[in-house]
This record gives sequence, C-alpha cells and structure tokens, in this order.
Amino acid sequence: MIRTLAVEGYRSLRHLVLPLDRLNLVTGANGAGKSSLYRSLRLLADSARGGVITALAREGGLASTLWAGPAEGTKPGRRTQGTVRTTPVALKLGFGADEFGYALDLGLPQLPTAFPFDPVIRRECIWGGPVLRPSALFLERTAGAIRLREQDGGWLNRISAIREHDSVLSELADPYRAPEVMLVREQVRSWRFYDHVRTDAGAPARAAQIPTRTLVLSGDGADLASALTTIGEIGDADGLARAIESAFPGSRFRTEGSGTRVEVALTQPGLLRPLRAAELSDGTLRYLLWVAALLSPRPPELFVLNEPETSLHPELLEPLSQLIVEVAGRTQTVVVTHSDALMAAIDRAADGVGTGRLELTKEAGETKLAGQGHLDEPNWRWPN
Repeated sequence: MIRTLAVEGYRSLRHLVLPLDRLNLVTGANGAGKSSLYRSLRLLADSARGGVITALAREGGLASTLWAGPAEGTKPGRRTQGTVRTTPVALKLGFGADEFGYALDLGLPQLPTAFPFDPVIRRECIWGGPVLRPSALFLERTAGAIRLREQDGGWLNRISAIREHDSVLSELADPYRAPEVMLVREQVRSWRFYDHVRTDAGAPARAAQIPTRTLVLSGDGADLASALTTIGEIGDADGLARAIESAFPGSRFRTEGSGTRVEVALTQPGLLRPLRAAELSDGTLRYLLWVAALLSPRPPELFVLNEPETSLHPELLEPLSQLIVEVAGRTQTVVVTHSDALMAAIDRAADGVGTGRLELTKEAGETKLAGQGHLDEPNWRWPN
C-alpha cells in the first residue's frame, strides 16, 4: 500500500507531501488543486508506460505545467516578487509504499533540440520501504548512467542506452539484475484511473458491441456490457447483484442483442420489457459504469476516481459509497470529489476501513493540505 505521495513543482503543487490511507477522500474548493493532484498521479503512472512526454505535451509541454510562483513560495501578506533561482527548474514526482519507493525528477533540455518543450529525466531512484535511505537504495539513475545494487550489497555501474526522456520503468527489463524495477513497474502500471466517462446520447457505452471477455472496463466505457457479463461469469457475481439491488431495488442486469452485437439492459419492476442502454438515464448508466469499473475481476494496486458523483441522483450516492468502501477493503482507493454528501455517505459506510480525508486549500497560489504544518508532513526525502 502507498503510504506517502510527494509532488514538487507541478502547477499549483509547489511542495506537497501527503499521507495516504486505505481509502482517501480528496476534497477542497474549486481551484484548490484537486485536478492537479489527480493529474500528478496519472503522470506517475504514465512514466511506467513510457507516456509521460505525451501526457505533458497535452498540457502544453513541461514549461507550461511547472510551478509559476517564486521558487520558495510566497508568504501570506507579502507581495510576489521575482527571485534568483538557486536550483534547476524541476518537476518531481514520487511515492513511498510498504515494499518500495520511487522518485522521478523531470527537467528541461540543456542542449539545443527541435523539441525544447519535451522533458528529460534527470534522476530516478528506487528503494526499499516507504522512506529513502542510502542503505535501502536499489537503483539510481542520473541521465544515462545507472547504478544497480548487487546481491552482495555492492554496486554495479553501467552506462545505459536508455534515452534521457525514457524512464527505467518502461525501458529496463532485466529480471535477474533488476527485479525491483520490474516489481515497481508492474505495480504502477496496474494503477487505474476513471474520469468523466461519457453518458450522452452518443456515448460508446450506449452502443451495441461485440461480446468478449473483459476483465477491465475501458476508459470510454464502450465494453460495458461485456465487462458486467464477465463479472457475473468469473468475478464477484454476488457483489454485482448487491450493487444493482441496492441502487435499483428489484432490478437486475442482462444483455440484449442479436447476432454478434450485445448491449446493456436493465429489467425493472412494473415494466414489460428491459430498458436498453440507449433508454437509460445518464445517472443510471453512469452508476452501471462505476459498478463495472470497481468490481473488475482484475483489481489494480490503486484505484483513482475523479468526481464519481457527477450526474448521479442523490439517492445513488449511498449505494455508490457502499461499493467504494467494499472495494477499498481490498484495493487502495483515492476519490477526488466536490460532494459533501458523497463524503458523508462514505464515512457512514467505512466502518473498519482506514479512511483519510485530504482537504486541499490554496494560499498565495500554492496548494497545501489543510491543517498540515511543516512538522506534520510524512517522512519523505527527495534524492539528492
């Protein structure tokens, strides 16, 4: 389980070190930095898939995503002034988990290039345990040079062919020399993110699709019928039935279609025929999408849900909260939300599940954790 999340230099997150629990509720006013925190987690996951440059390019390049204020921040009540930077421009991302920790340091290219907005990786480290200590370090990468810890405690120094914009998590595949890299890579690659899945009239989830065994719901929800059917066949069929019954008493899921095309349908009391996906309300369809995502037969190491309350009727918040808490019992979960009602429902359902509430605030343009002083931060060290 991830114990600490650290971000430095990303948008309004000049310096943020957060403690994470089994179930984490991220809240705060509009503009407080919730979306930036969500995106920083996605950037960490993208680094393991070799997609961090593409992800930053969608945001205008590294220079557009860097903290725009003074390097040391602005003290409340003082006028913002320009300062001479004593450290290189950097975007740092990292986490500390029970077994391993990982940190990534991104910077701007130092040599002339046709791609001046693409970041380069200046430093990467992997270590054992949640806190970086020299004795716990497994891998240290600086530019093209890599140091690997040997089984006898010594170091193997090597010049790698890994390019400066590629992560060791996506490029270094050596199960004998670097098993820790593979373990961290598989852990991070399993992280799963769900944002605002479409439920409009033209949404992919409303269209009939070819049925195929689906262990993980796609990001656009196009394979909803197959995902729910897979859960019923080889996954948590009882959990699926409970989730639908608690939201729509007396209803049950089924598939409708002919030939090679099927779509979601919901039987409801009092109706002579099931309602197909095209006929379901936005809220009902979105709830079914959350059920398919959360009850995946292939659970990730981390679920990150962004505003799951969107388009849901208030009566659906209670069953959704019960489902989130049930899933958090076996998979660490982060919920980014605006809804006080959803948080209250999760608090009621979270009996026995470790729950942390992370309220973000903004002071002088900088995102901070409400109530956290400098001495309250989790123990965290960035690589030198």
